[in-house]
Amino acid sequence: MPYLELSLRSTEAEQPRYERALEDVGALSVTLLDADADTPNERAILEPGVGETPIWKSLVLTALFDADTDALALLAALEAFDPGLDWASAGFRKVEDEDWERAWLDQFQPMRFGDRTWIVPWNHELPAEADVPGAAVVRLDPGLAFGSGTHPTTALCLRWLDALAGDGLLRDARMLDFGCGSGILALAALKLGAAAAVGVDNDPQAVLATHDNAQRNAVDAHLAVYLPQDEPVSTYPVVVANILATALDALAEVLAARVAPGGRIALSGILQGQEPELLQRYAAWFDDLQVAVDGDWVRIDGVRR
Repeated sequence: MPYLELSLRSTEAEQPRYERALEDVGALSVTLLDADADTPNERAILEPGVGETPIWKSLVLTALFDADTDALALLAALEAFDPGLDWASAGFRKVEDEDWERAWLDQFQPMRFGDRTWIVPWNHELPAEADVPGAAVVRLDPGLAFGSGTHPTTALCLRWLDALAGDGLLRDARMLDFGCGSGILALAALKLGAAAAVGVDNDPQAVLATHDNAQRNAVDAHLAVYLPQDEPVSTYPVVVANILATALDALAEVLAARVAPGGRIALSGILQGQEPELLQRYAAWFDDLQVAVDGDWVRIDGVRR
């Protein structure tokens, strides 16, 4: 069935107020997008941090309502709920119901990261370059969770895992994917030779999606996924945290404690300009800290003392 879509711009500070008001008046869904991104892939909210929602300084909020909702009455209700917000800038349009996940998958093409790592949609034919001995192929169905490999933050981590495998550092290792989203990084590590992986995410939908993707890739016996409060405390020779700079700062001691002595860590979800503070923060526990850049995004990796 069709829907009425409301869209408006918001600042980071005002976003919670807008979202509360939209939900109070009966929004069926509210989606947050980066208003300043240049491309649709960059505009997607990817890899949410554990315990956080990724929010940019400027956002576009879109909310769906039943098709027969009266737009003027809706605006009046929103104005009454929170008159301090700018509801006059809201735009409306009718949108037809469609299989949004199917439309997205139709545009999602196989992608290569590093020498041997491939992310391939579950319904896509395997490329000839990926159908060779030694290729690490992840068949992905992101479903409603975040993380497809299209965003630079994920791509940076996939290339790092591929390089670790090339150096023999993933073989038979245990790894932690902190903020796992769709499970893409844990799945890639297992395909690259890790013996076991643990995923942690604050979103129950991400936990389900990671389980489903692990089964699809026949590695579910080697992957455990937890909500943060259920995560068993352990140390790992390989840890990846693709979340946000603010979360990486707040969780620095937690993440450092998860890395075994001599183990490797990769930190992603960092915008250029945010890395100096994090480099200083993580230098308390890690040596050989390195920075890799992809567009506006940065990955930091190092070795646990």
